[in-house]
Amino acid sequence: MSQKSLNTFPDSKEKIAVTQITSKPKVFVGLSGGVDSAVSAALLKEKGFDVTGVFIKVWQPDFLPCSWRDERRDAMKVAIALDIPFLFFDFEEKYKSEVVDKMIAEYKVGRTPNPDVLCNKEIKFGAFWKKAKEMGANYIATGHYARIEYGQLKEAVDKEKDQSYFLWTLTRDDLTHILFPVGNLKKDEVRKLARKYNLPVSEKKDSQGICFIGDVSMEEFLSHFISTKPGDVLNTLGEIIGSHSGAVLYTIGERHGFDILKKKPEDGAFYVVSKDIKANTITVSNKKSEIDSLSPKKIVVKGVNWITEPKNPLLSARIRYRGNKVPATLFLEGKELGIEFQKPINGLSLGQSIVFYLSPSKVDDGDYGIGGGVMDRVIS
Repeated sequence: MSQKSLNTFPDSKEKIAVTQITSKPKVFVGLSGGVDSAVSAALLKEKGFDVTGVFIKVWQPDFLPCSWRDERRDAMKVAIALDIPFLFFDFEEKYKSEVVDKMIAEYKVGRTPNPDVLCNKEIKFGAFWKKAKEMGANYIATGHYARIEYGQLKEAVDKEKDQSYFLWTLTRDDLTHILFPVGNLKKDEVRKLARKYNLPVSEKKDSQGICFIGDVSMEEFLSHFISTKPGDVLNTLGEIIGSHSGAVLYTIGERHGFDILKKKPEDGAFYVVSKDIKANTITVSNKKSEIDSLSPKKIVVKGVNWITEPKNPLLSARIRYRGNKVPATLFLEGKELGIEFQKPINGLSLGQSIVFYLSPSKVDDGDYGIGGGVMDRVIS
């Protein structure tokens, strides 16, 4: 059976009738305790897979309420409702060392990493697949909103929920054993299916926050691991115009969390345009001309992974989750990959992911995510 057919699930018309699989391929589904993964398991079982639900335990900080047991309980209830086996994988140590520690190290030097990207690479599609394969699984599945077509990564049907941005580290080999059952569905359709299958999490709210850790702001989380002290907010002339909680806590393009002295109603929002970690200062501006002049047009990208090698240097790029795609041109900066944008990119933060999509020369071409990397430095 082809990979395309294995990744074809109910479309937006909620066509549930499917051809039963006779060979019963074995799939381990990551049950997080939420509705998306629960519906994923239900769809796979109905399609004829031999489904096993797996709850993955990761590290949680001592200062947050312990929520993983509640999530595991909900995941177990889903497994009982679907009458499928249920397993518990403990990846606490790996998550702490490969996701949390790396994330904190990046923030300490003033960069802004994507913990969800690290989590997907190291845990959900790394350690999870390795253990599932050892136990005889042919596939792993998650509740991610994304699609796999013709061995390529593609955006989800529901553009508001699409998570392809966080999946750029996957390889073509990875895509041969991964299933995204809800990628062809809108969120409201997933809810309807959860009710249809009488799943106990059908009305459960979506979780927010750092991957697997819970509903906590990044500023609050980092304050427990990085020593910070108040500093000055500067304008582009270097004048002190306010105060902040600690330069490492701010992201380029951020407009909240710092105080501006003597701000007038007509001033509008101030955005972080640069930060100096050693001096513990951030520079802000509320003038579009200044923001544009301080925003980069060329950057170097490191750690590049191509799911599909580009045949044309002109691509579309996304520099943040749910951000608009922008035209980008690839070029070589010595032995490194350079990216040139057509106009200055406001809010570009080094350390974050940049994800590449095909330029839309044909219908839906732009939906295919072909790779990505980490934005490393600005080229003047």
